[in-house]
Amino acid sequence: MTKEKTKLKHVAIIMDGNGRWAKKRNLPRLMGHRAGVKTVRKIIEVSLELGVKYLTLYTFSTENWRRPRKEVSILMNLLKEYLIKELKQFNKEGIRLLAIGQLERLPQSVKEALYKTINETKDNSKLNLILALSYGGRNEITEASRKIAEDVKTNRIQPEQVTKELFSKYLYTHNIPDPDLLIRTSNELRLSNFLLWQLSYAELYFSHKLWPDFTKKDFKIIVEDYNKRERRFGNI
Repeated sequence: MTKEKTKLKHVAIIMDGNGRWAKKRNLPRLMGHRAGVKTVRKIIEVSLELGVKYLTLYTFSTENWRRPRKEVSILMNLLKEYLIKELKQFNKEGIRLLAIGQLERLPQSVKEALYKTINETKDNSKLNLILALSYGGRNEITEASRKIAEDVKTNRIQPEQVTKELFSKYLYTHNIPDPDLLIRTSNELRLSNFLLWQLSYAELYFSHKLWPDFTKKDFKIIVEDYNKRERRFGNI
């Protein structure tokens, strides 16, 4: 198994299976989410070890707002707790926190903890940890299209200037390279509205393990598999 630095820059993960993990053990869903947070810590550590520069975690989708109010509240409190608890460790390890999505929809106390952590880790450079919060890929593309239309209407840009490169600059991820690799756990074989534009040429890996059961070893095996793949981007 690889112990060397990996050649991939950016790993995106759909962390699926917390609820099912708890249900299998006759535990409250909250316990599944807490177990999932422990896995996040492990994957951050192995990402640092392997030299991954960007790690994007699908933390809370726009569709997740439809969940029961009690569960949404639990998830928001867990997120705030995580941000406060991890700040010191992020600075110790050189982790810079970023966030993408409709962040204005987050509760005020969560936004305060989020922006505090983002601001106080902005000079770190070992790993960029991106949390996708209140995020939806179709919403992101729609918002980008609306902004471009507004800029065309006000003559800031001309229609013929709209290219793939320009469009990317209007996305939440305008300052982040596209993912090289997408991992999804819990044996679900779909993107679930995650980074629809950015994942166009990413390598995909679907794990049968539920997120709380996903280990550093699992991550390393997937990275080793990625390192053997040849990415041609449509070329021969």
